[in-house]
Amino acid sequence: MACSKQGINICQRKYVLDILHDACMLGSKPVCTPIDYGVRLHQQSSTPLDDIEASSYQRLIGHLIYLTNTRPNITYAVQHLTQFVAHPSSAYQQADYRILKYLKAALGFGLFFSASKIFQLKAFSDSDWAGCIDTRQSITGYLVYLGSSLIS
Repeated sequence: MACSKQGINICQRKYVLDILHDACMLGSKPVCTPIDYGVRLHQQSSTPLDDIEASSYQRLIGHLIYLTNTRPNITYAVQHLTQFVAHPSSAYQQADYRILKYLKAALGFGLFFSASKIFQLKAFSDSDWAGCIDTRQSITGYLVYLGSSLIS
């Protein structure tokens, strides 16, 4: 966290570095997007993980869910992968690793809460309309701003 006259910047850089270290991904090549939008994951995407790998996958998803509090740019990708926590496979694990590679490229990203006196509330939403191959449910995302600061 850094405070200035412009506002407060919240960044979880050390937490991201700890996650990358635990996953042995510090030496990985960074990518510019958290998810490969050309790949459609579904429940029969690939071979299931063994118990040890599945446990590691589930723990990593938990870390990423916590990280979405200050990194809303990974929320869609993490939410998409949480659908497969009960039966993880190698394709989901590769998608997890892609999020980590993206985080490596954007270590300093976080939330900035402006010190401005503008308190206008703005909200935006988006949906992919039945984007889940397995359930045909929509995945909806939203952003809520107070002034120029993202609050949800």
